[in-house]
Amino acid sequence: MSDYEFIRIETAAPFVRRVVLNRPEKRNAISNALRGELLQALQQADGDDDVRVSIVSGAGPCFSSGYDLKSDLGADQPYFTADVGMQWAKHVGQGWMSIWDLAKPVIAQVHGYAMAGGLELVGACDLAYAASDARLSHPVMRFALPDFAWFPAMLQPRHAMELHLTGRVYDGLEAERAGLINQAFPPEELTERVLAIAGQIAQTAPAVLAVQKRFVHTAMEARGARSIVRTGADLQNGPHLQAIPAAGADLSAMVKDSQRKE
Repeated sequence: MSDYEFIRIETAAPFVRRVVLNRPEKRNAISNALRGELLQALQQADGDDDVRVSIVSGAGPCFSSGYDLKSDLGADQPYFTADVGMQWAKHVGQGWMSIWDLAKPVIAQVHGYAMAGGLELVGACDLAYAASDARLSHPVMRFALPDFAWFPAMLQPRHAMELHLTGRVYDGLEAERAGLINQAFPPEELTERVLAIAGQIAQTAPAVLAVQKRFVHTAMEARGARSIVRTGADLQNGPHLQAIPAAGADLSAMVKDSQRKE
């Protein structure tokens, strides 16, 4: 395995690899460099016979505070995305959907909070589990659509509408009921319970896992999941959003305020 600067790779159990977002001092804010390393690590695991399932978790007090708004997200992007419409939203959507295309399942393990881009990463994973006291939110909805707008593609319309219109914060149990995650566990049990689920998955032959994952994603695509995400990116470039201020500083302050409240 390659050396990484912003993630940590662990063998959690036989055939189970853990990929840890490792910027705890930045609350695992997702820079382009971290995002590139994460996708590279998951792609490497997809071709590794010693891996059948990957777990994505966060070091320190939380899963992720979202995209690193203090970095230049327009520079040094880890892969090419055509500059048509809302380039950043199309870019991150392209990357997160590449996790959907992997043969092997990827699990999100959420503790603390998953905010904004952190919650988008949760949607990119095939399964998601959280601590019951975790906080899941997307404060960007006060300004615009999410960049990777997966919620209407996976949630019941009432839940998706409530999230988009209110921008509410869900604890782990509420997130389970709404379908943002699969299950919530007591915080002290989260790692063990997720590892047990991953271990159960790892008992299945990789070829069978690949077929099962592809079958479910085919159903998602038949319902228009990718078109929904891409339309969200297109709508962000619409004239009705031109009156919204370029709110980088405001958004940064809002995210920090939300973090303090958590």
